[in-house]
Amino acid sequence: MTGTPEISYLAQSEGGGTAIHEVIGLSVAAVIVTAVLLWIGWMHRSHKITWLTTLGDKFAKRFKRPSWVALPIAMFITSIICALFGFIWDVSLHIGNGRDDGALANPAHYFILIGLFGIFVAGCTAMVLPFGKPGPAAVRITDNWSAPVGGIVMAGCGLYALMGFPLDDMWHRIFGQDVTLWGPTHLMMIGGAGFSTLAAAYLEIEGKRAAGPDAPRDGIGLKFIQYLAFAGVLIGMSVYQIEFDFGVPQFRQVFQPMLIAAAAALALVAARVFLGRGAALLAAIIAIGLRGIVAFAVAPVLDAPANWFPLYLGAAVVVELIALTPLIKRPVLYGAVAGLGVGTIGLWLESLWIGAVYPYPWPSSIWPEALLMAVPVAILTGACGAMIGMVLSARRLPRRAIGVGLVVLTVLAIGGVTANGLRYDVPENASVAMTLTEVPSDDGQRMVTADVQITPANQVSDDPNWVSVLGWQGGLPNDSGLFIDRLEQVGPGQYRSTEPMPVSGTWKTLLRVHDGRTLAAVPIYLAGDPGIGAEEVPAEENMTRPFVSEITILQRERSPDIPQSLWLIGCLIVLACTLAMVAGITWGAGRIDSSEPSGSEAELQPSAQA
Repeated sequence: MTGTPEISYLAQSEGGGTAIHEVIGLSVAAVIVTAVLLWIGWMHRSHKITWLTTLGDKFAKRFKRPSWVALPIAMFITSIICALFGFIWDVSLHIGNGRDDGALANPAHYFILIGLFGIFVAGCTAMVLPFGKPGPAAVRITDNWSAPVGGIVMAGCGLYALMGFPLDDMWHRIFGQDVTLWGPTHLMMIGGAGFSTLAAAYLEIEGKRAAGPDAPRDGIGLKFIQYLAFAGVLIGMSVYQIEFDFGVPQFRQVFQPMLIAAAAALALVAARVFLGRGAALLAAIIAIGLRGIVAFAVAPVLDAPANWFPLYLGAAVVVELIALTPLIKRPVLYGAVAGLGVGTIGLWLESLWIGAVYPYPWPSSIWPEALLMAVPVAILTGACGAMIGMVLSARRLPRRAIGVGLVVLTVLAIGGVTANGLRYDVPENASVAMTLTEVPSDDGQRMVTADVQITPANQVSDDPNWVSVLGWQGGLPNDSGLFIDRLEQVGPGQYRSTEPMPVSGTWKTLLRVHDGRTLAAVPIYLAGDPGIGAEEVPAEENMTRPFVSEITILQRERSPDIPQSLWLIGCLIVLACTLAMVAGITWGAGRIDSSEPSGSEAELQPSAQA
């Protein structure tokens, strides 16, 4: 039996935005909470309450930093971990169960929302707490009110991330639900949280400078928090890779090495320049611990799909070894060279781990294009990481034109390689013939194995990125809702299953082929979805189906009728907001650097010279 399945889209009764009553409820709650916080801030600034000062002083005594640093940093650490847990759990829930019944029906959303709001509140607390001028870099807001740069940048990152929630609802109402991590409004929430870790580092160093040379020596606990900050930067820059970590990437595999190299070069170089010997390794180890705890809580404990994550140990070793050379005395050049090492040797070392545990190891065919994408980005992010470390260790940055130029080049390089990575081909005259064989099942769902013949047989090379079956959003009790099977090649263009696949219930099961620039799929079984007017695509015993773009299956809830111009406008708005956030982070670093008096480097951070 042959045929091409048609997926029809009717008027959407669900799969768009959040229900109106939930929107109203969340809006009312946000207004009430915001009003309460504004009232507390006004009462504190008016000296009508003292308990906020008392609370800040308690944290100041414990962490040996001014209250406007100690209390906000404690709030930030709690909030960012809360948001990270909620984020990983939310992704796993979508992979296993599909879209939400509503914003309030997903328990992970509470952790994300509380975490992001906590980041914003932590930044605002740092701005509100000080009565005097909090350090030389402080920004004057009124005649008797100045705020630390780190607090302003943190609040800005938190606000940017929070804006993603209402914009995400608007996005879904217009375009349908783009079930991917890389949806533009999703990237706002991810980016705001991720980059807020740099704001926390800014705030901490402002507090250290404000405390002066007579402040108590940093203890082990405070040192750990500093290493934890860069572990947080590493994790924050790594969340863009989560689809690869779960084994459900919706974009070409060459993105993964580039994203790993960029995160490692930025965070690990900054840690090494600021904190000295061993800092890159310690940051990577702490990041492994945090990601491991969250992964364990999400998968075995909550019975959700498992996720792996890069270790970054190879990259950390490369960063540490290059720091043993005289290059460390020229931090920006050191960062660029370390980035080169991360983007080559570091990636090769990371590939050994990915090949051992990830669903999709890197084939040898990926390396030429992967290096062309990863190396320039890693070099530039390494140089930017060095400048972050210089700001934090009180070393003067290069001339403004050079510093800003490097940031602009980094943004352009990331944009260029992203544009290349987003290019893919769908075979126009290729098809797949499948023969399904029934396999007995204990839980009542239909399970089959498949013999697959791709025509023409030379459509796929001898070393493809993957030829696999993905089943997801099964949503079964006591089941993770995720199935991945890398097919075994038995002849030219001929493949077969290595284990039975689910083709009933709410599963969406498809054959995926990724070979260089080819990224295409064939539906095997797609459950009917009345909420978006999509008919069932049945799994037939014998069927021949053409290749289609993966996105039409993986993001089945997206509306195909929206003009591309409207999509472009939405993406450009999000891009403008993102560039504003990057500009704010760059401004913060420049202001802290320009406010630092000369000659303080050795006094504040002698260990960074090691």
